[in-house]
Amino acid sequence: MTSPQSDPAPQPPQPPQGHVHGHTHSHGPAAPVSKHLRKVIAAVVIPFATAVVVGLIAFWPGGVPDHERTGVGFDRQTQDGKVVQVVKVDCADVNAAQVPPTGDTSTPSGREAVNEQEGECAKATVEVTSGDDKGRKFVEVVQPDAPRQLREGQGVVVAYAPDAPRDLQYSVSDVNRKIPMTLLAAIFALAVIAVGRLRGVMALVALAVSFAVLTLFILPAILQGSNPLVVAVIGASAIMLAALYMCHGVTARTSVAVVGTLISLLLIGLLGSLFIGWADLSGNTDDNTGLIHGLYPDIDMSGLLLAGVIIGSLGVLDDVTVTQTSAVWELHQADPQMGWRGLYRAGIRIGRDHIASVVNTLVLAYAGAALPLLLLFSIAQSSVGTVANSELVAEEIVRTLVGSIGLVASVPVTTVLAALVVSADRPGAGTSSSTAAAPARTGRGRRRKA
Repeated sequence: MTSPQSDPAPQPPQPPQGHVHGHTHSHGPAAPVSKHLRKVIAAVVIPFATAVVVGLIAFWPGGVPDHERTGVGFDRQTQDGKVVQVVKVDCADVNAAQVPPTGDTSTPSGREAVNEQEGECAKATVEVTSGDDKGRKFVEVVQPDAPRQLREGQGVVVAYAPDAPRDLQYSVSDVNRKIPMTLLAAIFALAVIAVGRLRGVMALVALAVSFAVLTLFILPAILQGSNPLVVAVIGASAIMLAALYMCHGVTARTSVAVVGTLISLLLIGLLGSLFIGWADLSGNTDDNTGLIHGLYPDIDMSGLLLAGVIIGSLGVLDDVTVTQTSAVWELHQADPQMGWRGLYRAGIRIGRDHIASVVNTLVLAYAGAALPLLLLFSIAQSSVGTVANSELVAEEIVRTLVGSIGLVASVPVTTVLAALVVSADRPGAGTSSSTAAAPARTGRGRRRKA
């Protein structure tokens, strides 16, 4: 440790400068580590990154396979449209609904039919604004109890059925939300850049890379018939490497977070595979998955479910592993004499708070997504056991618990890796005096005085 002893003497007045120097390394480039330690980390990360690249090349799909459109659900031809006129008419005049022959209005469907027969409907004239039939108009009747009402000047998405009679070829399928969605995305990007600055810009770039991997590799490869689990692991690994190194720099600290995330992802994959098979979860539980299975019967739907578990857990895993690694690095810079056990104990105390908040966040996120389904079970007054045993809810339970176990495991795994790496570092043995001096000055003032 010749580097600390060769520094100039007037150190006691400079602890604030030493602190700022260490802080800069923590939130800009990480504190440098020895050449030997960099070689050890590279020996782990480089083969892994190489395997990911090879996997991307081997499974690259080359586009989404073509199929004949069914005209069902999302598998329809659509164009843009605009509501040019809305006129109120009696529902009876347009034959919008028929009262049940028995006249029974005690059922919800009977009461709804009576309301629609006696109520006031909206007769909307819609103009197609894109495609070969641009300028063509058609009439859409909207019943009074319909969840989506149309207004004049509103942009809509229209579905096109080429095999239907000419007057029935077009119908309104949804509202055009491009403008508010684009504006919201712009506000999000500006907020991220305003607060995060360069880090915010890199985070947005990493987000774009994640979407690119998802849409250009993961989804088309699964549709081509590749194993969903293998594709998800390769794609998630590529996203992880791009996001972490873009946002946090190519440093030893980031590499430790990468290894911790990888170990946690492997655990999630193993547990997910075990319990999805054990619980006989087919992955085909709603209209969307049923349509996918109908169009591409060779897709392994249970494997698709497992792939969703892995990809869905990745974003939160990155946050946990980076936070724990950064915490251990900061603790080491605050007290370079602390051994790996002390670093681990201090880091795990931080991690326990992180576990509590992250697990709660993950559970609430899945519960919020499944809230309409849970509401239906509540209306039916089903027991908790009945609700949990249904495949729709069981999928969410397995997804939540497997992901949460991986998140919980990532805290001690990443913390112990970071503690071992940073405490094993000997900058004076393998780095120049300029790089070794940074961590030495961080704690020397207090230690020398002691």
